[in-house]
This record gives sequence, structure tokens and C-alpha cells, in this order.
Amino acid sequence: MASKRRLPQTTAHVRITHQSWQTGRIEGEVRANDYEWQFQWKFRIGELSIEPSLGRALIQDPLGRFLESSDYQLEPGGDYSFTIRADI
Repeated sequence: MASKRRLPQTTAHVRITHQSWQTGRIEGEVRANDYEWQFQWKFRIGELSIEPSLGRALIQDPLGRFLESSDYQLEPGGDYSFTIRADI
């Protein structure tokens, strides 16, 4: 009988710190376990920048998908979360 292995998961927490519809930009911070990043999402052109570079590769794609699917619902001061299918 094969045992079911649970897929790794990490919850990422997002806080929106700035939003401008005029410039097409959302800024905020994202935390996952011991990592913390600042991001800027230029949603009109689909450009996501994340600092610092340490661990950026782990969060870039999942954060980008979250922002693309949620950008019109995000508000400054809002706290959000999403699940990453990996251990971070």
C-alpha cells in the first residue's frame, strides 16, 4: 500500500502599502517563513520587481500569479495571503 505524501506548502502573507491607478502601480511587502521582500507591480505592463534578491526566485512566479488574479481587489493597508506549493 503506497503512502500518500503531502505536498509541501508555504503560506505567503502580502500587505499592500501603496496603490496608484493613475500610474498603474501597486507596492507592498510579502513574507513567507523567514523571508521578507518588498515588491512593485506595474500591472499595466505586467512587470514585477522584488527586493532584496535573496530568495527572489522562490517568490517571483507565485506572487506574480497572485497579483495578476487579484490586482483589482487589492487595497492599500490590506492584508492578504496565498499558498505556495513549496517549502520556503
